[in-house]
Amino acid sequence: MGITRDDVLGRLRLITLSHVNDPARVSVYPGDPPPRLETVATLEKEGFYLQTVFAGEHTGTYWGAPGHFTPGGLLADEMTPEDLFRPAVCVDVRAECTADPGHAVSVADLRRWERAYGRIPRESVVVIRTGWAERFGTGEFLPHPGFAPETVQWLIDTGRLGERGGTGTDAFSPDVSTDTDLTVSRLVYRQRRISLELLTNLGELPATGAWVLCGGQINRAGSGSTALIYGVLPPG
Repeated sequence: MGITRDDVLGRLRLITLSHVNDPARVSVYPGDPPPRLETVATLEKEGFYLQTVFAGEHTGTYWGAPGHFTPGGLLADEMTPEDLFRPAVCVDVRAECTADPGHAVSVADLRRWERAYGRIPRESVVVIRTGWAERFGTGEFLPHPGFAPETVQWLIDTGRLGERGGTGTDAFSPDVSTDTDLTVSRLVYRQRRISLELLTNLGELPATGAWVLCGGQINRAGSGSTALIYGVLPPG
């Protein structure tokens, strides 16, 4: 007898880390196209209901592929399932970000987290919970916090990100919004790492012990994908 659904769900829990795709309530990165949903078929006329979706690949909750910033880097259709299913840690920096909306998460912040929860597992996605998910769809989304470049360089140099880890945030990007050079993004995407952005429900993601699973449409030569991102949690 094979493994049943109950066997699997008895060993793990799933949470969604994605915002609902709602054009009436969305924060769009400056310069990106605004999303639209248009009804093209109705039950009354066509006998079925269907919408057409217009949006950039990085609108709403999404994951980014290396080729988003790195010439010759892997694109969405070149990534493997293993690239999109990674161990995750969640670092709560809401207090620091409330005090300073431009807070750059430091090596000291992560060392403090490690003293409490242990070393960040190799090839993890390091997610920062800034509190910006609560501002999604409002006029208060910019400016936003992020990682300091030296912090991500430390994660890379010490092997914590490895070649298949990445960063995550509930804000627009892992970069502090005032860094117009997007230094952190350029560091993250140098290998086959991913960046998860505009996450939500991070209060349900434990500090350690969970994984993230990235779904979404795989566009040919895509820079990433608007996604349903799951947190995969141990039972209990």
